[in-house]
Amino acid sequence: MAIHDLLDRLRRDYAALNPQVERIDALLAEAGEHVVHDHIALRTWGDPRCDIEVLARPFVRAGYRAAGAYRFAEKRLVARHFAHDDPDLPLVFVSELVLDQFSPGLQDMVRSLLAQVPEAEFAAPDLCARGRPWQIAHADVEALRRESEYAAWLAAFGWRANHFTVAVHALARLGDLATLDEFLKAHGLRLNTAGGEIKGSPAQGLEQSSTVADVVERRVQRRHLRGAGLLLRVRAPLARPRRPAVPRLHRGLGRQDLREHRPEVQLVTAARRPKAAPALR
Repeated sequence: MAIHDLLDRLRRDYAALNPQVERIDALLAEAGEHVVHDHIALRTWGDPRCDIEVLARPFVRAGYRAAGAYRFAEKRLVARHFAHDDPDLPLVFVSELVLDQFSPGLQDMVRSLLAQVPEAEFAAPDLCARGRPWQIAHADVEALRRESEYAAWLAAFGWRANHFTVAVHALARLGDLATLDEFLKAHGLRLNTAGGEIKGSPAQGLEQSSTVADVVERRVQRRHLRGAGLLLRVRAPLARPRRPAVPRLHRGLGRQDLREHRPEVQLVTAARRPKAAPALR
């Protein structure tokens, strides 16, 4: 699969789950802007059949290279970001849950989910875009959420983009984040004001803001009711960061994305276009 086709597939799937995406893109197009995606984020389990290396394979084969590594001790995650020499291609962040740092119950549940995946599917070049190939009960998603929001999101949504981002610094007329925020509010979009409308600072190399999440639905199984379904409600905001004129990767970008997640199972969106690789964390 060509890399542009894979990115387009991930983007279309993401937009289908996030109604705000197409609306914001349309508003920006009407304003004479061309949307550039700064980065995308993918999530996976820390299992050798589907870990970071496995999900990153189609990107590496297309010329992406590993450019940064991160560890988020509090969330029990590790991550890498991959960059391409083509400036029109977004950065790709892939993170994974460090399973052996969680309870035996969570590890058993993840093993039961992955046991439902045919072995051949782990070798699929588009594994990162295959969605959720397992069945899971709502009660199990809630049990995972009590221990890890990340695990609950991944169990409910599977392998797909957790977020795409808009590079505000690449916009021609609305390249100032505060100006863009006012533009979106004027068109009826609400911003997430927790911690202030704009998070970060020029000194940190990253500023970002996000809209209030849409509500989307995922169907999971209701335990003990054969064939019945329960809708898991999932929220998904759109974030728009701004970088300085000479951008650099904010060391805390991945951490910020994770910290901004609310306790509910949710999708998030962020954005950025750095020129330099992040420091190893």
